[in-house]
Amino acid sequence: MELQKVEIIQDIYNENEKIALSVKQKLNDNGIFVINVLGSPGSGKTSAIKEIIKLLPDVKSYVIEGDLESDIDTQKMRAMGVETYQINTGGACHLDAPTVERALEKLSLSEKGILFIENIGNLVCTAEFVVGENIKMLICSVPEGSDKPYKYPIIFENADVIVLNKCDLKEYVDFDDKFFYDGINALNKKAPVFEVCAKTGEGFDKLVEWINKVRL
Repeated sequence: MELQKVEIIQDIYNENEKIALSVKQKLNDNGIFVINVLGSPGSGKTSAIKEIIKLLPDVKSYVIEGDLESDIDTQKMRAMGVETYQINTGGACHLDAPTVERALEKLSLSEKGILFIENIGNLVCTAEFVVGENIKMLICSVPEGSDKPYKYPIIFENADVIVLNKCDLKEYVDFDDKFFYDGINALNKKAPVFEVCAKTGEGFDKLVEWINKVRL
């Protein structure tokens, strides 16, 4: 009996990309710009989204929160009056396009605006799956260290914008600016880098200015 090798992984990627393209097209046709927010646990993804939304008071914001368990971040968003839907993967290390497509049925999407999809805290799997986004926004933070571009190159290569959070801690931790930026420049010369502090809001005005330029 002849054995055949079946490329299941490739089929999964292809199907995911097909659905992601459909999701993106439908949302864009309705005037909704989609940001896939990536980053490790504790980098400040939720805090960054909150600061961005605060600086866009005239823009309708929607959020899909991805976590293994809990709805802690969703409750934070809803407390701000932001329409938010929670996805709990129960162990899956990333969101995918079919999951996001189903989640969209739970949002009204009644006005033009921005949909933030906060992906699972992970610097590996999330880099490889598109979910229907216009841009990938990578949130990293000073306490994580300046070596992340070297250890997790794919996610830095795929990012459309890189946000370095918790910059107020630079004087307290061993963060090498040159090493960090040299790593990024070797991988991705197109993505702008914004240094911010979600605790104080510093630096977010420039990031929001950039977002407004690319979404319009």
